[in-house]
Amino acid sequence: MEKKLRVGVIGATGMVGQNYLRLLAGHPWFEVAYLAASPRSAGKKYADAVAGRWHMVDDIPDAFREMVVEDASIVSGAVGKCHLVFSAVEMDKQSIMALEEEYAAQGFAVVSNNSAHRHTEDVPVMVPEINYDHLAIIPEQQQRHGWSQGFIVVKPNCSIQSYMLPLYALLKAGYPVESMIVTTLQAVSGAGYPGPASIDMIDNIVPYIPSEEEKSEVEPRKILGRVHEGRILPDENIKISAHCNRVPVSDGHTACVSLKFDGKKPGMDEVIAIWRNFSGLPQELKLPSAPVPPIIYRDETDRPQPRRDRNAGNSMAVTVGRLRACNVFDYRFVGLHHNTVRGAAGGSILTAELLLSRGFIK
Repeated sequence: MEKKLRVGVIGATGMVGQNYLRLLAGHPWFEVAYLAASPRSAGKKYADAVAGRWHMVDDIPDAFREMVVEDASIVSGAVGKCHLVFSAVEMDKQSIMALEEEYAAQGFAVVSNNSAHRHTEDVPVMVPEINYDHLAIIPEQQQRHGWSQGFIVVKPNCSIQSYMLPLYALLKAGYPVESMIVTTLQAVSGAGYPGPASIDMIDNIVPYIPSEEEKSEVEPRKILGRVHEGRILPDENIKISAHCNRVPVSDGHTACVSLKFDGKKPGMDEVIAIWRNFSGLPQELKLPSAPVPPIIYRDETDRPQPRRDRNAGNSMAVTVGRLRACNVFDYRFVGLHHNTVRGAAGGSILTAELLLSRGFIK
């Protein structure tokens, strides 16, 4: 790409915002030209705004150290500086919805990490390999709101990424799934910084994450749904029961999945072949952040493991293993992905790459 697209990050000082900057440093298509956060960070150089609370393993990228942080709530401050904003603001749901809509109204493409708009009927919840066709709703979203160029798309809940690609690969191969039981083992980084207190997590598992089970049961059905008359209709054919647990792992969400097919089921060798041969539009377009392959199947009996497999495919691949017969349903398997990359900032960047490549950002 001859000229990079100027982008901004709102909520740039939080953990997800920091991950955006780590991943966007040196990006071949995007140039970060605008940083914004809460009023307490506004007016400071970025290095000063995150002093003592930079949580990435690598140092702050030099390109951002001296950039002045703006107030994310003053949308006019971004006008003329960028064309797309990645949203990672930490506010209450209604405030996030209003702020993202204001950015869209000012002509910005908004790619959000937040959950506020995931239930909005005309906002795509994107897993780029799965529901890229949902982007077709953007013109109708713009028309409904009177937005000339701006729009909103969001990424899904971080925990569902570990099984959505394996599930979709089977559906695409012609094997509809009737029902699933999913038990997630979710890393502490999924709770943001500082996360759960160490005394709650050491030598312990917490079998409750607020609203997580509801998200895990509803969002996949929207992702697998279809665009119809200006809204996205969820797939009502698949039933999902989720158990969500917080475990003492730093990064990497694991899912133990049991599934039942609706009709004929594939053989286990065929399932593994389907996963290993799966590829989506991001891979076809050779998008910079697209993992090749997007699904990695491990034959070892004790894989995937967070510490060994979360960084597969530049932390963007889903690693699957332990496919075996289920005594209640048809099959069971274990899936794993990096929750703060594929499940957060990296997944949003891949969505933005898809939007740019398909002409939705002018």
